[in-house]
Amino acid sequence: MSEKHQIPVGLSTSCIFPPNVESTFATAVNLGYDSIELMITGNALSQEPHDLLQLVQKYQMPISSIHAPTLLLTQQVWGRAWNKMQMAAKMTKAVGADVIVAHPPFRWQRQYAKNFVDGVREISHQEGVKIAVENMYPWEAAGKSVEMYLPHWDPTRFDYEWITWDFSHAAAAHVDSYEYIKKIGSRLGHVHLTDGMGEKVMDEHLLPGHGRQRVAESLQYLAETQWDGVVCAEIDTKGKKTGERDEMLLETLQFAHRHLGR
Repeated sequence: MSEKHQIPVGLSTSCIFPPNVESTFATAVNLGYDSIELMITGNALSQEPHDLLQLVQKYQMPISSIHAPTLLLTQQVWGRAWNKMQMAAKMTKAVGADVIVAHPPFRWQRQYAKNFVDGVREISHQEGVKIAVENMYPWEAAGKSVEMYLPHWDPTRFDYEWITWDFSHAAAAHVDSYEYIKKIGSRLGHVHLTDGMGEKVMDEHLLPGHGRQRVAESLQYLAETQWDGVVCAEIDTKGKKTGERDEMLLETLQFAHRHLGR
């Protein structure tokens, strides 16, 4: 009788604030996570494959995904937009990860956005890595919705081979994650486990089950369909002391295990 497929649960370095790569590895081991998602930042350690592989060996904890430095706060990391993606692809291969998480271009990056869908596919094929473009959300200014991402915040509108789904971003966009995950189907390359109420202009990254998204049903669906990917915790722990932060991360892990049938 074959063993039941278990979906791994990763821990993003963004969950440890201020950002500390080694602390993320230690926390993941202590709490029982399966892997790490490494967010590339201005932190030198987050950009050094050799040092990262030493941490993988030290903690016996793999890096399953790389978050490219495509956030607003990491615009200065690794230079021009396409260079960021090329460097992230090489980093992904170097540390043995499977997926690159990438945000769509900002609206002022018009030249980058013009060829973004084809460019992502080309680099993915050239380097042999999955580049999973993340769902975002419209921003608000003076009570009006503002499109901050090109070609759009919703990756399901385009022919991306792989998509990352983030529940908090879905809440900010006022869309139903459960329905979207079913629609995305086999193109779902990665999941950010979090939640949101959808009442703020920006995303909230609440603990799963603390917002209005159908997170539990979504995880159950992924388990039932034997989805082949990693569910990665990406919750906001800023301002929390270590003990409280770890309680939040443990609750997130237990939520994932419960609804993934582990």
